[in-house]
Amino acid sequence: MRIAIDNSVKEKVESVRLGCLIYDTEVKEKNEELWRKFEDEVFPQLISAIEEKGISGIENVSSSKKAYKSLGKDPNRYRVSSEALYRRIKQGKGLYQINTVVDVNNLISLETGFSVGSYDLKNVKGDIILRKGAEGETYKGIGKDDINIENLPILTDSEGAFGSPTSDSTRAMVTLDSKKILTLIYCFSKNENLNITLESSKVYLEEYAGAKNIELFIIE
Repeated sequence: MRIAIDNSVKEKVESVRLGCLIYDTEVKEKNEELWRKFEDEVFPQLISAIEEKGISGIENVSSSKKAYKSLGKDPNRYRVSSEALYRRIKQGKGLYQINTVVDVNNLISLETGFSVGSYDLKNVKGDIILRKGAEGETYKGIGKDDINIENLPILTDSEGAFGSPTSDSTRAMVTLDSKKILTLIYCFSKNENLNITLESSKVYLEEYAGAKNIELFIIE
């Protein structure tokens, strides 16, 4: 399996990179220690940071929104997932508890501002390419109706699109039956902390999601 970035994205967003973690795990419904961390540390720190500089002042959110504009997508109508998470916290809505892998995704995203997606590799066929969504292209989003993914940066395989920094499709979503997973960090800036984020993500996945045999790499 190859992971690559298509020129349809690179030509518009030169700084685009993908931080990747591939690993084995037994997905569980919930990790109590992780949720204590959310309540005791993450949420209070985020509320303070948002009050200080606003959501648009968070570097990796603002760079993602600029990338969407460069690709021809309205980032205020199609929000990157990290911004959507921050808005929930700001509004006092908290997070949906999904499963240990998705919950760690949200932890990484809230701590860094990067949008993060995780995908069940048994449902991904062939090479994975990040490309610009074609005219009229859609897929069924998780917990949503069909999403217009035209001009979005989208993950595709031999069967079509299955993920984006806004909302992933149901086809490759992580469930309690998932065993081999790709967690992907969408980076649209020259942020030098992507390597550090990968390393901290590895620790979180091991600690809170029981990940093993983790392979780390960056696609440019």
